[in-house]
Amino acid sequence: MESTFIFPNQLFYPHPAISKKRTIFLIQDPAFFYKRETKLKFHKQKILLHMLSMNEYENELINKGYRVLNITFEHFHNNNNYESIIKNNEITNLHLCDVVDTFLFNNINNDCKKLGVKIQWYDSPSFLLNQTDIYNEFGNKKFHFMSNFYKKQRRRFNILMDKKNPIGGKWSYDTQNRKKLPRGINIPNITTTKYDKIILDKYKIIISKYFNENPGSLSSFNFPINRSQAQSAFNDFLINRLKNFGDYEDAISSDETYLFHSILSPYLNIGLITPKDVIEQTLEFAKEHDIPLNSLEGFIRQIIGWREFIRGIYCEDGLKQRNTNYWSFNKTLPSSFYNAQTTIEPIDNTINRVINHAYCHHIERLMILGNIMVLLEISPKIVYQWFMEMFIDSYDWVMVPNVYGMSQFSDGGLMSTKPYISGSNYIIKMSDYKKNEWSKVWDALFWSFINKHRGFFIKNPRMNMMVAMYDKKNNEQKMSYNIIIQQFNKNLYK
Repeated sequence: MESTFIFPNQLFYPHPAISKKRTIFLIQDPAFFYKRETKLKFHKQKILLHMLSMNEYENELINKGYRVLNITFEHFHNNNNYESIIKNNEITNLHLCDVVDTFLFNNINNDCKKLGVKIQWYDSPSFLLNQTDIYNEFGNKKFHFMSNFYKKQRRRFNILMDKKNPIGGKWSYDTQNRKKLPRGINIPNITTTKYDKIILDKYKIIISKYFNENPGSLSSFNFPINRSQAQSAFNDFLINRLKNFGDYEDAISSDETYLFHSILSPYLNIGLITPKDVIEQTLEFAKEHDIPLNSLEGFIRQIIGWREFIRGIYCEDGLKQRNTNYWSFNKTLPSSFYNAQTTIEPIDNTINRVINHAYCHHIERLMILGNIMVLLEISPKIVYQWFMEMFIDSYDWVMVPNVYGMSQFSDGGLMSTKPYISGSNYIIKMSDYKKNEWSKVWDALFWSFINKHRGFFIKNPRMNMMVAMYDKKNNEQKMSYNIIIQQFNKNLYK
């Protein structure tokens, strides 16, 4: 029998691998619910998103006349492979889109090879580049540079171009995307998504039964679960937030979660909208409306630049990244990172945000959460696990490069020229947080880290001035850092 496998992150329509001549298997693979190489406790909202969106997708396919079979996560409790599915359904030929997941790809490939099943792979509509493009861009390279990659994609797709030159004369307006939120600025509310209460309650009961110990609250769940809702949510961004996205892209707020961000990744990453749709609709909207270039370019850069860049690095160098620990960090993550009790105000506010919404924006992830985990010298594998467990949009291809590469620099600089760490001044400059006890702890951790790893920093042209700044501090200041850190660690790990 010829069949199609579809996973929770492949809810495309049209879907390149489906046909009414083939049975479609909608598969709740453990990789999306509770287990990869090791057990993971995914955020409850992430599990709810997959359950609700797959239910919607199943109904859509059935209504269009497709034969659909559901394989729920319970199937895999005693059968952590695909042999039984293939044998029981006499599958001889399998069609599926690129899963963009090394672990899942190997599971499927190995079982099909063992049973002599032929696989037809299709490019994933979730990305703009195909596997050949990825190899050409990322294969056999010692380092990867986002700026070079981004320029090539602008030219490749002829986006925001004036013949051979970028519109406006600059490729990136990133330097104009670093404003602090002014006092009194109006932050628009995001769209409230409606759900079928009976279906919603059904899946909440399943989650309470099987995933009750997982992190997160379900009470504020508000993500699109079908294509219509995804389109409405994206329209809301274009109309109400895109204009100010550029100016405040990097801004941090102590009490606002979404600011002017698109909150696109949860439904983009599962296929309810595609990057092609996003780019076309954004450019069309900008033609008809007064959208500043720094907002338009900044948003486009996230889609054709960073997102494709991260996926490309994952495909070519993800295995290398996850098995490299450049700093040799080996500390465990305190339990307070799951319950927001670290006593560092920006950390606890951000973690509470993630507990309640399974989301915080990219600067909070990089310069608050990731930053402090580097300074605390947490094992990168544990940092990866935490980010995988806590976020609605976490997938292996997302978190391997972003954690091991961008956030923790544990790959030694494969994709960035310096670690993204800072003292408290950066956070205060970009936010409404004020200096107090938390900033003293943060600065003690930062300057002690610079001193401890001075051999690295003194050779880094972008950060060697930090060593000189540390050396200018008096001995009393340096000693105070040690005392502050000792007391903080004592409370953190108690």
